Amino acid sequence: VQLVESGGGLVQPGGSLRRSCAASGFGLNDDTMGWFRQAPGKEREGVACISSTDGSKYYVDSVKDRFAISGDNAGGTNWTVYLQMNNLKSEDTAVYYCAATYGTGWLTIKNPFDLSSYDFWGQGTQVTVSS
Repeated sequence: VQLVESGGGLVQPGGSLRRSCAASGFGLNDDTMGWFRQAPGKEREGVACISSTDGSKYYVDSVKDRFAISGDNAGGTNWTVYLQMNNLKSEDTAVYYCAATYGTGWLTIKNPFDLSSYDFWGQGTQVTVSS
């Protein structure tokens, strides 16, 4: 499984960005894809994740009502997941990664942002929120 990320960059506080992550041959069954971020000197943390089974979405409290995750597998062979980031704050500055794993049943019994649960990772892209 290869995850190809796009989007990101520099934006002013209060601005918006959209990240996308395309996974070939993934998301056709019961799969999970998530977005994580890592700021300098901090541990990698989960931001949002989505289930391909029923579209269930999970968010970390710090981004609720500002970020939105969505998925598109209408093409039948690829699953593209988007992270729309609105009202960005300086504390959102980090390298953002998408990650994926097979299965969705674990989402209801484990922390959906458990790093060890994700088997595939994108290359990461810097998002900087600054005036």
